[in-house]
Amino acid sequence: MPQDVAAGGVLEHPEGRNYGAHQLDIYATGLLHHHLPTITTDSRLLEAQAAKHLGTRALSYVSGGAGERATMDANRLAFRQWKMIPRMLRDTTHRDLSVELFGETYDSPILVAPVGVQAIFHPDKEVGVAEVAAGLGVPYILSTASSSTIEDVAKSSGDGPRWFQLYWPHDDEITLSLLKRAKASGFKVLIVTLDTWALSWRPADLDNAYVPFMGGVGNDTGFSDPVFRAKFDKKYNKTVEEDVMTASREWINDVFSGRAHTWDQIQFLRDHWDGPVVLKGIQHVQDARMAVEYGVQGIIVSNHGGRQLDGAIGSLEVLPEIVDAVGDKLTVLFDSGVRTGVDIIKALCLGARGVLIGRPWVYGLAIGGKVGARDALKGLLADLDQSMGLSGIRTIADCNRSMLRRVEYGGDVKASN
Repeated sequence: MPQDVAAGGVLEHPEGRNYGAHQLDIYATGLLHHHLPTITTDSRLLEAQAAKHLGTRALSYVSGGAGERATMDANRLAFRQWKMIPRMLRDTTHRDLSVELFGETYDSPILVAPVGVQAIFHPDKEVGVAEVAAGLGVPYILSTASSSTIEDVAKSSGDGPRWFQLYWPHDDEITLSLLKRAKASGFKVLIVTLDTWALSWRPADLDNAYVPFMGGVGNDTGFSDPVFRAKFDKKYNKTVEEDVMTASREWINDVFSGRAHTWDQIQFLRDHWDGPVVLKGIQHVQDARMAVEYGVQGIIVSNHGGRQLDGAIGSLEVLPEIVDAVGDKLTVLFDSGVRTGVDIIKALCLGARGVLIGRPWVYGLAIGGKVGARDALKGLLADLDQSMGLSGIRTIADCNRSMLRRVEYGGDVKASN
């Protein structure tokens, strides 16, 4: 048997995982066992399917955005302005999706974006998603706004790659405690979110008068922190568990305080994190240059999936100019509006080194728990793998701007955000 043929007769990728085989698995399972996919493979239908499994408040929380959702529309429309130009007669039968980020080699360029309060979507929550991400070899980025503790997520992740996202407290002692816990739990990269020091005007949440943190959901990182607990006990002479509402208010007032951090404070994080520091929320090329000046190792071009500032520019729109300005000086990652494998290819061709995925797997989690999240990620990986081959792209390094053309069709007005 040839080396690249598995026992089941399916061609294996000699380098990396054969993600595209998931497509054949779906057909075979349906044909032989009459089992259809648990979650839709059509990204445009995921939200509607998830709506059948979620209450109004949880659905509004994940699907909503800032203001009239204009930034969400901009994110999707930006992808539609770039068209693939496939190449033919290239040997792309076997693709290699592996990438190197911050000195580590990963099986693919996708990362599980930091999403908070996953318990409102399904009881499997963060620990379940971290487990399936590890099984797929995809880095899991844990949100500070988690409904699981840092230590529990690390345990469920096992040997899987994991990064930690920081909603940056103003209390330095609490910040140091969070960093210490994350590092001790095997989180390798620190993602610092810059655009959420205050919550935006989100009508979908406001109309339901719903912020999960106020009721204690999504505060597990803080509530399990020894420094936060000691400070709360000293101030109120009671434990967090004895007064969850007050504890929630204390935590929110430090993490989403309405007080912005400044560039000169970046050094504090660099001094106390033994590993790469990556700034999330960069949209302006001058901020990208400032990131270089202040010595961080990476940035994420992101507008928080349209959840923070309404009327902002689509992240993909600014990606090329940011890559041109600083791409040779630090690692540029991308986030916001990604729904398909081809979206991932486009971001990579425009210079991103890796791509964060958010809402698609959250909808999968809502529909089918951790298995649904896994299947959403497997579908994206299969789409990415197959679409690379059909585009004439064999490796991630082959993703470049020659594979794209910007075409502004008048009919490209449907955002499907």
